[in-house]
Amino acid sequence: MKNPRHTAILRLISTRAITTQDELRQNLIDEGFDVAQATVSRDIRELALVKVIGQNGQYRYTIAETDTDEMLARQTNVFKHSVTAADYAGNMLAVKTLTGMANAACAAFDGMRWEGMVATLAGDDTFFVLCRSEGYASQMKDAILRNIR
Repeated sequence: MKNPRHTAILRLISTRAITTQDELRQNLIDEGFDVAQATVSRDIRELALVKVIGQNGQYRYTIAETDTDEMLARQTNVFKHSVTAADYAGNMLAVKTLTGMANAACAAFDGMRWEGMVATLAGDDTFFVLCRSEGYASQMKDAILRNIR
């Protein structure tokens, strides 16, 4: 049960400004997860979530930006379980995800530090990658498709 809950937490914090553990717990309950406050606290610790100040001046949960092997493994797991397709045109790569997961998948993708990546832009169920060349876009697409199957 932990993996789907962790995926839901990452999706929730990437799409909503969640400011407290109780708010996160209520959002999880609304999505059908039966969770106690202690479980939410443990999930926050396991996912290495941190609070950052948002545009409105309030603190909110987000994914910590760290290079540890454990965090990279978690990001890779989120990416693998939320990406559904990838294709490219010219030097642009389009990556399709489950609804609401593009921000989390894009953050995971950014953390992988791809050679040839210039920038990313995420929406709700798609994120785009600007690549240095069409060759890089093709290579990234192939690598993504190998890793999600």
